[in-house]
Amino acid sequence: MYNRQLTIQSVYAIVRQKLEENGNENARFEAEQLLQSEGFDKLTLVTEPNCPISNEISAEIFGKLERRLSGEPLQYILGEWEFCGLPFKVGKGVLIPRQDTETLVEVCEEFLRGRQTRKTLDLCAGSGCIGIALAKFCGADVTCIEKSEEAFCYLKENTALNEVRINAVLGDVLTENAVGGEFDLITSNPPYLTEADMSSLQKEVEFEPQSALFGGADGLDFYRRILKIYPQNLKSGGMLAVEIGINQDEDVCGIFRENGLKPQIRKDMCGVNRVIYAYK
Repeated sequence: MYNRQLTIQSVYAIVRQKLEENGNENARFEAEQLLQSEGFDKLTLVTEPNCPISNEISAEIFGKLERRLSGEPLQYILGEWEFCGLPFKVGKGVLIPRQDTETLVEVCEEFLRGRQTRKTLDLCAGSGCIGIALAKFCGADVTCIEKSEEAFCYLKENTALNEVRINAVLGDVLTENAVGGEFDLITSNPPYLTEADMSSLQKEVEFEPQSALFGGADGLDFYRRILKIYPQNLKSGGMLAVEIGINQDEDVCGIFRENGLKPQIRKDMCGVNRVIYAYK
């Protein structure tokens, strides 16, 4: 069925239909994205629906469709995803930037814009989306720490892509003295899924690195270690801010208090308690 020469519209119709049959609730958007990845934008679909597509290009699109039908995340297939309006390269081995995390960036931006110095430490940096956004929008002097070599490669690539300067450190944030010095801001979107969460992941999420997802039996391992180790690296008047999972606010606030910090909470755009932050 996929071997004959097809038009833009017919390819789009096939892709959308297959996605819908597979239970994809965003079939229209994803079909458009898969065509755009081969150079066919929405305008072309409207103005040139009968434009023929070569067998080679249609095969590329249908190949991407098959990957999507297998459960592979759309973001990995496209190879790039937007976060805070910036482009980020993504693929196997790195966590996909999510809109939830933009709330953490907003909290950090508000803090940094009121300071003369903006030395920032981003823990569990992954793709670099948080640190890069803060460097881009606030002119922050950012150090990013990431343990995974695969994710670290994306971090460096995204730093170049977004034309910012980042001090990228390949290291384990759970190790004492992983980084020295004092910072105005320390921030992190750490792994926070529980054992129960990991046993019931959506198929798409199973493609993402478990090391970027699993936060221990109760999901709180990273918060316990980060809040024990890093307050000593925070300047007086500095801020420590972390993203949390749904219903983790009380537990994480408790960990903040145990380490001498007075936590505050920020909700995301869906009304979920998403960010816990405190000042030293």
